[in-house]
Formats: sequence, structure tokens, C-alpha cells
Amino acid sequence: MGRDTTALRAMLEPAVELLGFELVDVGFSGTGEHALLRLYIDSDRGVTVDDCAQVSRQVSAILDVEDPVPGRYTLEVSSPGLDRPLAKRRDFERFLGETIKVKMSRPIAGRRNFTGQLTRMEGEAVILDMGDECLTLPLDGIEKARLVPKY
Repeated sequence: MGRDTTALRAMLEPAVELLGFELVDVGFSGTGEHALLRLYIDSDRGVTVDDCAQVSRQVSAILDVEDPVPGRYTLEVSSPGLDRPLAKRRDFERFLGETIKVKMSRPIAGRRNFTGQLTRMEGEAVILDMGDECLTLPLDGIEKARLVPKY
């Protein structure tokens, strides 16, 4: 990734939401002619290929006019998949009771990576039940969090 996507997310999120979708994540990968701008969208009813195409057309129009990304890149719009990223407080609230994998920006109890059941929110922290212990992880210290798929 390596690029800050905060401004890009702020620019695109209203348009995605007007189409009835949540902008789950925005990311860059690759460089030069292999650069990829990837948007992940979701909704309560799921996401179809037609939904991705609709969002892609809308977002492409905005990107063409605003031109916030220098150079050439490929735009890809897709669903977040079974291992959906959790980025905002409402993501964590929506998936209470699910098993998640968390990477912290700084170690807690000597570790940065944790997997457990997301049991509840306390203020600006998530409570993760790891079987033998429960940990309180501050939201602002979470570098990455994802659902663990159920198979």
C-alpha cells in the first residue's frame, strides 16, 4: 500500500454511499504501469458484479474530473470477501461475536498480532476474547483488523 488514502476515501465515500454501498477500504498496490487502485464495497444484501461495475463507473467519473492520483493506474472495485477488513468503529460494532485477527501498531503484552472473538466495545477499545484471556485493544492502536472466515 504505502500511500495515504485518507483524502481519496473522503472524496469517494459520499458517491459510493449515494449508490447504496459502504466503502470498506481503499488501497494502492504496485507502481508505474502496474499501479492498482482497489476499492472494496459492501452492503447488507451483498455485492454483485453489476454493483461493482456501477460503482466503478461513478468513481471513474469522479477520478477523471478531480485527478487526485498522479500517473497511470488500474481501478478495481470488488467486495471485501470473507476476510473483510474492519477499519471503523461501526465495523467492529457490526461484527460483535465474530472471530477477528488484529495487528496492532505497537506491541501489547509483548505481541502485535492477536486472534480471538470480538466480544464487546468499551469506549474507544475492542475487547477480544482469546480463550485463555481477554484483551482490551485501543481502536487508535489497531493497524489492521480482519474477519476470520468461517469454513
